[in-house]
Formats: sequence, C-alpha cells, structure tokens
Amino acid sequence: MLKIEHITKTFYPGTMNAKTAINDLSLDVADGDFITIIGANGAGKSSLFNAISGSFFTDSGRIILDGTDITLMPEHKRARSIGRLFQDPMRGSAPGMSIEENLALAAGRGGWLSTISRTDKASFRERLALLDMGLEDRMQQPVGLLSGGQRQALTLMMATINPPKLLLLDEHTAALDPATADKVLALTTQIVRDSKLTCLMITHNMQSALELGSRTIMMDRGSVIFDVSGEAREKLTVADLLDQFKAASGKALDNDRMLLM
Repeated sequence: MLKIEHITKTFYPGTMNAKTAINDLSLDVADGDFITIIGANGAGKSSLFNAISGSFFTDSGRIILDGTDITLMPEHKRARSIGRLFQDPMRGSAPGMSIEENLALAAGRGGWLSTISRTDKASFRERLALLDMGLEDRMQQPVGLLSGGQRQALTLMMATINPPKLLLLDEHTAALDPATADKVLALTTQIVRDSKLTCLMITHNMQSALELGSRTIMMDRGSVIFDVSGEAREKLTVADLLDQFKAASGKALDNDRMLLM
C-alpha cells in the first residue's frame, strides 16, 4: 500500500549546519496497517511524515502510494489521498468559519458563503454526535471558539470525512489534557477501524505505542531501528521497548517528553 525505498533527506548540505533528517530509510506498509511510531526528539519521525506528505522532496529514494510513485508529486496533489493531523490543534481547520462550513469544505461541498444542503447538515450533525462533545448543537459556531480538544476532534473528523488512502497522525493528542487525549484516541481507533484506514501515528506515549494499532516501529537518527507486530508485539512491555532501543542504538532512550505509562 505504502512503499518507501531508501529515502534520504539532508538539510543545508555542504555547510557546517548540515543535518541528515532521514537516513536511507525503507518501510513497507500493508493495506489496513495501523502503525505506531516512537523515538526521541530529532529521530526523524516528523521528517518522515513531511517526506510522505510532500512538505519537501527527498534527496534520493522513492515513495510509492497505492501503486503510484508520488516521490515528486506536489504536496497539494498528495493531500487528495493523504490525511494529516498535527500536534497543534490550531492547524487543520479554519478558525473564522463555522463548524459546519469546515466540514462542508473538507467534504468537498463548498464551505464559507456556500449553501450547505439539509442532507449534508443532517450528516454532519450525526457525525458530530459521535464525538460526544456537544458540537452537533453548535454547528454555526466559529471553530476558533472551540477548545483545543474539541478542535482536534473536529480536525480528525475533517481529515477522514472522505476516507484517505493514508492517515498520518503526528502526536495529535500531545497538546491535550489526559482525559481529552483519551477521548480523541478512542475516537481515532474507532474511525480507523470502521473506515478500514491505513494509519501511521507518532506518539510520545510508550504504553500507547504498544496498546494501539497493529504494529510498532522505533526510529533513531533518521532510520527505523526496530519493527515489531503480531504475537511478538503483544508480549512486549515498555521496559522491553527501552531495552530494544538501547540494543539497536547503543544508547539509552533519554527524552523528557516520552511517557512511559
């Protein structure tokens, strides 16, 4: 479904500030995979997402999505097949537009100053009720007035209202309070399962990395250093993950943002 072949990306090459963000990385993602991705700051996790989504072109290698080589495809064209959420709840929606206008825009039904049909409004209301945040009764409210958790849940719904071929979640609950983060994660799991999406999710929570999805990969210095799924993954503990990181990288995982529980 997604095939990444030996991609490399170096910023500021040939200068004293040269930084290799992705280092000869290869990864095969099967249709329906839900992969959690962990690693310390600077491991290349977000850079991998940027390469997949087209935020920059890689220096070498190929990226193939559903049989199509997208290595040199512009970002806006990839966005037709790739949904993405960021850590910042303020990204991914238009604050000056209402909730229903944002959903209409995401669904390809127009948006600001466009007429939204009664059928679409009923559909949006039904979808919003699934969030259990009361947004179905506030569809005319500007998105900029929502809380961070409400906005992130809405953005998740917008990114999947037309199911993408690939969903990228870049620590999309990291900025939320624990209770809201749990609710958004539960919603994420439900949407990915019900829509049969292929999903890559970066997380700083080691326990979530083992409990969510079907496969876990660990990154360090721009490469995948550990990849586990199935029965082997089910038997792993957080302590095992830390040991695997040390064995594969030659150093202990030292990152204040990583949550072990």
